[in-house]
Amino acid sequence: MKALVIGATGATGKDLVNQLLQDKDFEKVEVFVRKPLTVEHPKLQAHIVDFEKPEEWKDLVKGDVAFSCLGTTLKAAGSKEAQRKVDFDYQYQFAKTAKENEVDDFVLVSSYGASPTSKVFYSRMKGELEQEVKNLHFNKLTIFSPGMLERKDSDRTGEVLGGKIIKFVNKLGVCEQQKPLPTEVLAKAMVNSSKIKSNGYSKIKLGNIFSFAGKSNS
Repeated sequence: MKALVIGATGATGKDLVNQLLQDKDFEKVEVFVRKPLTVEHPKLQAHIVDFEKPEEWKDLVKGDVAFSCLGTTLKAAGSKEAQRKVDFDYQYQFAKTAKENEVDDFVLVSSYGASPTSKVFYSRMKGELEQEVKNLHFNKLTIFSPGMLERKDSDRTGEVLGGKIIKFVNKLGVCEQQKPLPTEVLAKAMVNSSKIKSNGYSKIKLGNIFSFAGKSNS
């Protein structure tokens, strides 16, 4: 299979690309990035693109399965408008282009609580993205809705602290469904989902992601 990836430089994306490169079922992995990657591999091809100019790269979005795990934080983006451009506009344009180029299988990383009617900006944005991608009617669409992600060597203070708190209360038997999800487990679930021969729409939430990855969430 040939895989297409956006968000390859993020924590989840790095784990995803690494696993795709090691997987014998994938002969080619093409990533769309804004700056060169530090990793090289015979199966890997990096396209340096300007996401503001899809007309320049749209013909490259051709393959068997497309993975979208692009995202940023409000702090890093600097404004809600800038965050929406990355988390919504760029991902939707990638999905739309993939559909136009007859990519059958699309895998999207969303977020727990995503809803187009949410009063929370981030959750509403993610919910709107889910709905718009669903409206493209891929032959197969899988949306993952993780809660808190556990990133290797994370420098996000709030994320690290929050993860420690949740792990502590997990040990007390509280909030077990909110267990932090390691990005490598999410990546494995994404890869596994692309190998399932099925059609239609699936949404994989929280604890079920561990099952998709073949891991226990206990």
